[in-house]
Amino acid sequence: MSTTGRLFVISAPSGAGKTTLVHRIMAADPSLCFSISYTTRDRRHNEKEGESYHFVSKEQFEKMIAAGEFLEHAEVFDNYYGTPKQGVQDLLKQGRNVILEIDWQGAQQVRKNMPDCLSVFILPPSVKELEQRLRGRATDSDEVIARRLADSVADISHWQEFDYAVINDDLDTATATLQSILGGDNEANLTTSPEIKAALEQILS
Repeated sequence: MSTTGRLFVISAPSGAGKTTLVHRIMAADPSLCFSISYTTRDRRHNEKEGESYHFVSKEQFEKMIAAGEFLEHAEVFDNYYGTPKQGVQDLLKQGRNVILEIDWQGAQQVRKNMPDCLSVFILPPSVKELEQRLRGRATDSDEVIARRLADSVADISHWQEFDYAVINDDLDTATATLQSILGGDNEANLTTSPEIKAALEQILS
């Protein structure tokens, strides 16, 4: 009898280190895989159809929305992005554990469509540290950084919608914590935990 995989939804504000954490846990656990998203944006020269994304027209994407084919979708800078429901379900039926690395709005849609998913929110150790990380990229103007920081603080306010929260203060510790959550052996990081609530109040203060 085959075992059905688990769906893990991982979200974070910009600068919290979500992508680095996800790549680390995926490298350490071959049972984890990504779902390939659909997008209407142009394919870049180094991207392959069916590997980076499924590239479709805006008309086709809108037909897929109308047919209810997405677990979640969003419009970002005039382009659509979406997670295919059938693709995720097929991987889960194969016993694969699927990770969706999406924003909190996408996570809301996934929880509505697949309430059995496990959701994790990654947080910076403080708003000050988050600002330093955003400035450390040295690619944006002060105006853009200020906007990103405001957006990130707004994103953080949705942490209680998730099952678990991980504070990414030390990368190795955060990686181990996330692995324990995905392995089903971590109650300390439940968002209902008094310790996590206290830590979050500290971050936002």
